[in-house]
Amino acid sequence: MFVIKERFFAIGDDFDVLDEHGAKVYHVDGKVFSVRGKVVIEDPAGAEVASVHRHLIALRPTYEIQIGGEKAAEVRKKLFTPFRDKFTIDVPGPDDLEMKGDLLDHEYVIEQGGDEVASVSKRWLTFRDTYAVKVADGVDPLLIIGSVLALDLALGREAKDREPGRD
Repeated sequence: MFVIKERFFAIGDDFDVLDEHGAKVYHVDGKVFSVRGKVVIEDPAGAEVASVHRHLIALRPTYEIQIGGEKAAEVRKKLFTPFRDKFTIDVPGPDDLEMKGDLLDHEYVIEQGGDEVASVSKRWLTFRDTYAVKVADGVDPLLIIGSVLALDLALGREAKDREPGRD
């Protein structure tokens, strides 16, 4: 299980991703947050292990996840999903993942082929402004963490675009 600070994109602060024992597993560099919507995930020694950035030209919110300098996935909002937002995690090959549930309140699951491979919840924690990410064995935690951060970036951008006075 990993612990992530809720809505980091609002301030662009750096923060740490912790394991269930409170040990630092990754550091997220929010200062890189820019027009392109990029964040960098570093290991505890400060080496970049992954990044998430927004595609500037896309019909729907789309973020690319790179792990070890290689494209690992694209996270895209599904078009035409009545009542709830859904996002697809498009990985190379046929094994795409899907985020579904209450995305805004961080109560959702990530499925692959109908099987749950990760879950996100604020219910497991007593800390305000944090949520937990549980990742199934055999699933790349960086892919899941990157996807969760991409979702946060996309939802934050949508909220900002809906603010009064924005065209």
